[in-house]
Amino acid sequence: MCGVCGCADPANEVSMTDSQTGVKVLLRDDHAHDHGHDHDHAHSHDDHHHGHDEPHVHGPGGEIISLETAILGKNNEIATRNRGWFEGRGVIALNIVSSPGSGKTTLLEETIKRMKDKADIAVIEGDQMTSNDADRIRDAGARAVQINTGAGCHLEADMIAFAVQSLDPQTGSILMIENVGNLVCPAMFDLGEKMKIAVISTTEGEDKPTKYPHMFRAVEWVVINKMDLAPHVDFDEEACRQNILEVNPGVKIFCLSARTGDGMDAWCSSLAELKA
Repeated sequence: MCGVCGCADPANEVSMTDSQTGVKVLLRDDHAHDHGHDHDHAHSHDDHHHGHDEPHVHGPGGEIISLETAILGKNNEIATRNRGWFEGRGVIALNIVSSPGSGKTTLLEETIKRMKDKADIAVIEGDQMTSNDADRIRDAGARAVQINTGAGCHLEADMIAFAVQSLDPQTGSILMIENVGNLVCPAMFDLGEKMKIAVISTTEGEDKPTKYPHMFRAVEWVVINKMDLAPHVDFDEEACRQNILEVNPGVKIFCLSARTGDGMDAWCSSLAELKA
């Protein structure tokens, strides 16, 4: 995992920017984060570039542990602490996942505007670079922090822990975590959220759920966005629904257009019910 995705870049830098103050905080530099494993072992030159065996670390008793197990184990420990923090304060944390360009940020903008009198919403934005999305969220009326993952392709639990300290979501609020656009790695990383929500768009076609089944099995809600474009791209809504339910029979599906507002009432009502 860490050996094949952007996280393995030794020059990777992860930072967080508070969109209200503009203050930038460096979370990880030169891959100084250890994902919960020893830096010398887990990211040695031999492991990532010349070794033929699976990258590994050594446990407390000298036993060999796969790198993937070590990464996810440490992440899950922090995610459990995050979840306890959220539950203790009545914060509903939602992990919004999608491929790039599905309309996640537009969906969040419209949700914030429509629910401003019903719920306090705070947002953690995840992107490899720029603070564009956090700026848009702030303009829509919500507090936001931007996490830039550099070459990293997903958010991790420790990043959320840092961001929450700065954001300090109110008791009883909804915390939207807009993950990095990617339908692979975010499926494996628990952030401490109440649930994952996938956003797909009509312009992506009907087969995304069957192409990325691990992600769609990990979510509880799926939003099919850009329904206003469906007639122009020959999108088959029924086929898409069938593909989603084939992978995850218990998932809840919303069809909407964040741009035109069609279907947004049902989405916002469900969020309000979730909060209640």
